[in-house]
Amino acid sequence: MNIKITYNWLLEYLETDTDPYEIQKYLSLCGPSVERIEKVGDDFVFDIEITSNRVDSASVFGIAQEAQAILPRFGKKATLKFNPLTQYTFSSIVPTGEKPLKVQILQPGLCSRFTSVVIENVKIQPSPEQIKNRLSMCDVQSINNVVDISNYLMLSLGQPTHVFDYDKIARHTMIMRESKKGEELVTLDGKKIKLPGEDIVIEDGDGKLIDLCGIMGGFNSSVQKDTKNVLLFVQTYNKRKIRRTSMTTGQRSVAATYFEKGLDEERVEPTLVMGIELLQKYAGGTVGSQVTDMYPHPHTPKEIGVSLDQVKKIMGVNVTTQDCKNILSHLGFEVEASENMIKVTIPTWRSQDIEIPQDIIEEIARVYGYHKLPNTIQPTVYVPQPKEVELFFQVQSKVKQYLKHIGLHEVMNYSLVSKKLLESFNLPFDEHLRISNTISEEIEYLRSSLLPSLVKNMQDNQGKGDELKFFEIAKVYKIRKGDLPEETYKLSLAIDTDFFDLKGIIEALMKELHIEKYSVNKSHGSDEYSYISPSSKSVLKIQETALGQLGELALEVKDKMSIKKNVYLAEIDFMSLALNYRLINSYTPPNPYAVIKLDLTIEQNEKMTYEDIKKRAMTESKFLQGVEVVSMYKNNISLRFYFSSTERNITEEDAKKELEEIKKKIG
Repeated sequence: MNIKITYNWLLEYLETDTDPYEIQKYLSLCGPSVERIEKVGDDFVFDIEITSNRVDSASVFGIAQEAQAILPRFGKKATLKFNPLTQYTFSSIVPTGEKPLKVQILQPGLCSRFTSVVIENVKIQPSPEQIKNRLSMCDVQSINNVVDISNYLMLSLGQPTHVFDYDKIARHTMIMRESKKGEELVTLDGKKIKLPGEDIVIEDGDGKLIDLCGIMGGFNSSVQKDTKNVLLFVQTYNKRKIRRTSMTTGQRSVAATYFEKGLDEERVEPTLVMGIELLQKYAGGTVGSQVTDMYPHPHTPKEIGVSLDQVKKIMGVNVTTQDCKNILSHLGFEVEASENMIKVTIPTWRSQDIEIPQDIIEEIARVYGYHKLPNTIQPTVYVPQPKEVELFFQVQSKVKQYLKHIGLHEVMNYSLVSKKLLESFNLPFDEHLRISNTISEEIEYLRSSLLPSLVKNMQDNQGKGDELKFFEIAKVYKIRKGDLPEETYKLSLAIDTDFFDLKGIIEALMKELHIEKYSVNKSHGSDEYSYISPSSKSVLKIQETALGQLGELALEVKDKMSIKKNVYLAEIDFMSLALNYRLINSYTPPNPYAVIKLDLTIEQNEKMTYEDIKKRAMTESKFLQGVEVVSMYKNNISLRFYFSSTERNITEEDAKKELEEIKKKIG
């Protein structure tokens, strides 16, 4: 995940003489990677990549903690100005009201810590400029002072919070439970979510769902302009359930990306207290209830012992006991050191990712500096690949280069397509594997053909060029009962010029791959590729083996996709193509005798295709060396015949006699 924070915001927690670009350099060497810096006004915005197991660092204060450990290693001053995790405690809260709140958690294991407090007599208004500007720079939209404070807390401390309109919670009762399959909830963004079941939800005293926990609150309990009393709600959830619900419903939110990684229960208390302080300061509220804190299994400190011998063995350098102690202490670990051993107490915010001695050594190594460790690169070894794999990559590279050189553009689409796209092509859903936990309706079914995706590319790019010519080489997936799907590589093409251009591209590719005994004939009675117009559907064969089909996109599909120009498609089995590929062509000695060229114009009909004409002509004449199309007009086709002999010079009369015999056979 990536977070954005600002330099001036970081300086509220960190006392340092390091400029933004030095922070980027040094943090990226030993900790979170600062991918970009953007200057905005008198501030700088850091775009920081956070690894999945380090959600504790996904906040302004989390980065400050990392900086105070890393920057001194490079001779820079860096100390925490204050620690909100220890400064903000429940003991500082003095309630002035006694508004009731009844809370029940029906199933154990849903929520490891639940805290809340009522803030009464708030005034809903725009946030102060500093909060609005910081949220804006971090790509968070400002809504009002109360909602903005909730988002501000998450970015500050890395703990998502939520605010309810207290007066909209029926009977002032909150019941946390697992959802029933098919239950529905309208979330804050106005989406109606149908729940798969076993999701963490909260209902009020009337049984109305008011929160899809850990993901997004319900619209029916949201803070609006007329809100007077709010419930500030801070909690930690079962991370597996949050991840499952977010994926199955496709409802992704920033809060979900935090909760699904597992949060520190001990951070809930300072977040709630800091939230109360901000709501009092910027919304004029007062504490209108006692704090609700349900924490059935408080954190138990965990200790891990590490020997310096282990550190040296893994890192490859001698690190002193004092150096290890300094590094770990600055990272928030409690350390007891002896001559050859260090005993480390894990801070609560690192209990999710520190499990074994090697985890401790990794922390020492990264702050010490991976760039300072000795590097000995092992000699590389070539691992022979199976012949078919070598062949595949060889032919794939050749095909891609050739098609690009003759004017086609390669596209790479997802292996998954939408239900809507399958419907447009009249493809049955039961012949496609469906992903049960897809994150989007656009990537729901594994595709059994590349062509629908290519047609979608044509739709998306129409009007952006005079001609569109695309190709893709990728896998398609066919269902196999009781087994993994059958995976087959296909080469697919889509162009918007004409059928003969498509056929010419395929013929040119066959020539490039030195495949000689191929043919393109009209396809009869094939149900495959039902979205290709039957009148143009043709089959590509090598000898008598069918490799694929080509033709014009059916008018019905073209209309559904709102495509203006005609589209011509081809799909070829790529491995069959590769197996027929030859590195060099077979040698044919040059003919020393003259070639006589004669043209013939005939009427074309559906019963006699060009391939049929060519085949009959070559069979009929012993002098015929080749046939090609010169031109077409309406139903007439002009052909050029090449006559020659390998034994003698033939006369024009000989060639004309041959042509007359051919004419009788094809007339």
